[in-house]
Amino acid sequence: MKVKAFIAVIVASCCFIAVSIAQEDNSALLERIKPVGKLQIAGAAPPQAAVAAGPRSGKDIYAGACTACHAIGVLGAPKTQVSAEWQPRLDEKGFDQVWKNAIDGIGAMPPMGACGDCTDDDIKAAIEYMIEGI
Repeated sequence: MKVKAFIAVIVASCCFIAVSIAQEDNSALLERIKPVGKLQIAGAAPPQAAVAAGPRSGKDIYAGACTACHAIGVLGAPKTQVSAEWQPRLDEKGFDQVWKNAIDGIGAMPPMGACGDCTDDDIKAAIEYMIEGI
């Protein structure tokens, strides 16, 4: 019985140590494994810096981030431009609260929906597109 207890203590200690190590700051590791340079092929054009494409329309944002759930109503998401699904939300909460919920996340929808590079105004434009005509 003492052997089993001893083994249990050793296993628990190993788990605790593994969790502690996993939570440590990885900045030193990332510094050690970062690339030391970049390769430029002779005759190839140099890489261009990413240029912002400018403001996106609500329809563009919807197509890139919202359509997967809002086109068919995944997990209760209100379907795009379906008055029966949007109007009760708008009547109960108002547009500003619906917008805030989209920014903060609500139910199964994570904060900012599925748009990792959207601003608050982008989210507003996408909602305005989804409720267009309602």
